[in-house]
Amino acid sequence: MIKHSEQQGFTLIEVLIAFVILSFGLLGAVALQAKAKQASFDALQRSAAIALGNDILQRMRANDSSGFAGLYNGEFSSQSSAGATQPCFNAACSAQQIAAFDKQQWIRAIKARENTGTLDDATVCINSTPVAAGNANEFNIQVVISWQGRQEFSASEENSDVDCGTANDSRRLVVLDSYIYLRS
Repeated sequence: MIKHSEQQGFTLIEVLIAFVILSFGLLGAVALQAKAKQASFDALQRSAAIALGNDILQRMRANDSSGFAGLYNGEFSSQSSAGATQPCFNAACSAQQIAAFDKQQWIRAIKARENTGTLDDATVCINSTPVAAGNANEFNIQVVISWQGRQEFSASEENSDVDCGTANDSRRLVVLDSYIYLRS
């Protein structure tokens, strides 16, 4: 005599439900990994931008002679020509020659960062202004680094007010404000 159970196939349904739950969990883990990779790349870009900004600020501090005001001001991009200037490693150079050499080296650094994929389509704006009218020894320095990000985001109103590079929804920027006191 064969006895038939009314619960035939119940374990198969349990296995299918467990498989669906496991699939959703794995898909969530893959999505989390993709977001973590994007965040890691964004952090790499910001680190590179801050390193470049600090580099030019230190170059400016090293060239703190009279006539400093407009030597570094301007907008540079990764498409700018680095040009050829007199190397100032072993030669005596004027403040203007040192500034031209610093900008040339810095444009090359921006291009090198772009070639590694770190900063795509980078634009840099430098603005030095005297702290007070008639005071030629104290300057506020603002260095803005703007680059093309890989994903779109909504810029804050403060970021929209910064004018450096072409504005769009995937531009990233870092603003470094500093102060320089020139030797007398």
